[in-house]
Amino acid sequence: MAHVPNPRPAGDFRTSYKADQSLFCTHFEQWAVVTLVVLVALMPLVFGGYVLSQMILIGIYGIAALGLNVLTGMTGQISLGHGAFFGFGAFASAWIASKGIPVLIAIPLAGLMTTAVGMIFGIPAARLKGLYLAIATLASQFILEDFFGRAAWFTGGPYGSLAETATLFGFPLNTDERYFYLVLFWVVICFLAVANLARTRDGRALVAVRDHYLSAEIMGINLTRYRIMSFGISSFFAGIGGALYGHYLGFVSGEGFTILLSIEFLAMIIIGGLGSVSGSLLGAAFILLLPQVMEIFANGLADVFPAIAQGTAYIKQMSVGAAIILFLVLEPEGLVHRWRLMRASWKLFPFSH
Repeated sequence: MAHVPNPRPAGDFRTSYKADQSLFCTHFEQWAVVTLVVLVALMPLVFGGYVLSQMILIGIYGIAALGLNVLTGMTGQISLGHGAFFGFGAFASAWIASKGIPVLIAIPLAGLMTTAVGMIFGIPAARLKGLYLAIATLASQFILEDFFGRAAWFTGGPYGSLAETATLFGFPLNTDERYFYLVLFWVVICFLAVANLARTRDGRALVAVRDHYLSAEIMGINLTRYRIMSFGISSFFAGIGGALYGHYLGFVSGEGFTILLSIEFLAMIIIGGLGSVSGSLLGAAFILLLPQVMEIFANGLADVFPAIAQGTAYIKQMSVGAAIILFLVLEPEGLVHRWRLMRASWKLFPFSH
């Protein structure tokens, strides 16, 4: 009998728990991610100004949205106060840096401070669910907003506070080209951390709490512990994102961290894909760029219908709300689900149906 070469497995073929928990399904996927990171790292050599500023903001918001995805997407705990924790991280890093601590150290310290605050609010919220949890986290939003306005020693009060410029070995990161790499570093670190968290025992416990908390409790999972832990993890990434945001702008004001920002973070994870690591970044890019695309579209229509020019600001805000409704109805699993379908279609072509 002629020797038949070992055929390649078709589709998603795994034979062990180790393979099932691998960070990358195939070597091609691993090298594709590495190649993508390298190409993104080369962007400052090609682009400048506006494009880099948008990439920096997408990375910053993506980190904060990643934290909310751990809380809401992985653990099933809704939060309407994420924007306030984002702001607390910005103020905390500016305050720490004002004490003479280098900005590169102040950023993770701000994340830890925000973690402590998030866990404090997470203690009562850990015993709530549904509408009651939403109201409790909404209360944290208003409490922190009031704190930003009154704690002049920490936030500068209504005047805000200056955020020091980040430096690396005495080299100031005071341009978009330089600051881009700092944000890229934290994006890679944070997204790898959460991707690995999902593979661990604690990560599976968080998902179990989300899917069926009664069954999880019967299996021995401490619901209170993991819910508080998810609030802490979520707040840490919100603090890191806020710290990067504050030092990028160079000035932090409480007016920028309202309930509207918290809703935008929720929109990011809904549109990107609940429980998806990469979906957080896709959702952040979508929410950040959609109003700008709509503004260009409205300005184009204004040449034909001049009255539209007066409603451009409303069109930009309405576009976000409309996008949330459309995704909930037409694509509830988010952009990442659509990408997976496209990838499967390419992989299995011509038998993708």
